[in-house]
Amino acid sequence: MQPAAPAKLARPRIAGLILLQCGVVMGLALIGWGVWGRGTAFSAFTGGLVAAIPNAFFAWCAFRYQGPAQARNIVKSFYQAEAGKFGLTAVLFTLAFVAVPPSNPAFFFGAYVVTLLVHWLGPWLLRRPSHIQSRG
Repeated sequence: MQPAAPAKLARPRIAGLILLQCGVVMGLALIGWGVWGRGTAFSAFTGGLVAAIPNAFFAWCAFRYQGPAQARNIVKSFYQAEAGKFGLTAVLFTLAFVAVPPSNPAFFFGAYVVTLLVHWLGPWLLRRPSHIQSRG
């Protein structure tokens, strides 16, 4: 009898989610530019980046470790990633409103919310097909 190998969990498809968020940010900026002008496009772009950059930071920090031997490091990295994401979000909001105030705050916050929705719906949007076969 062979010893049982430890189960390996598939890594989450974080890169796809980050790319999807960046695509949504670019799409919203292009729509804003085409319909309302450059100022609106920049507001949408800035609002989307305020949401996407902290999410990318969280993904980079939180998913560094894998495996049961790294459980303590995994938990520690999740706490650090969440704290960093919160701080980075606050800094980016402050920077966005102090350095370059948005010309259209509705598009700034709209793009921020839509980018967050992509993050929340990401597991559903990027779900993997099931490989479970029924035994009949």
